[in-house]
Amino acid sequence: MKHKVTFLPQNATVEVESGETILEAALTADIELEHNCGGNCCCTTCHVIVREGEAHLSALEEEETDRLEECAELAATSRLGCQVKIRGDVMIEIPERDPFRLDGLDELENFGEELLRPD
Repeated sequence: MKHKVTFLPQNATVEVESGETILEAALTADIELEHNCGGNCCCTTCHVIVREGEAHLSALEEEETDRLEECAELAATSRLGCQVKIRGDVMIEIPERDPFRLDGLDELENFGEELLRPD
């Protein structure tokens, strides 16, 4: 089943399959949505604000909630584009980011390092 996703401020509407993430929808439509951790819920660069259709999105999980707490532009309907799955028509705002604020990126500096350490 296809759903419409409207991205603001671009005012671009795209059709996506049910279950796609907002990040996947943006990338498919060539809409710029930062995702510095590659969609692994390790930063907040894919932060979006849901303007309409919040009920048509997957539930907020604990990992996403924890990460959102680090977001500088947090709003009541904030979500991470890499985590939220689309299940109906929605309107999404991609907020303008402060280029001097690196919220959520400090943890990426050593991302994966624990895999290289011997026990």
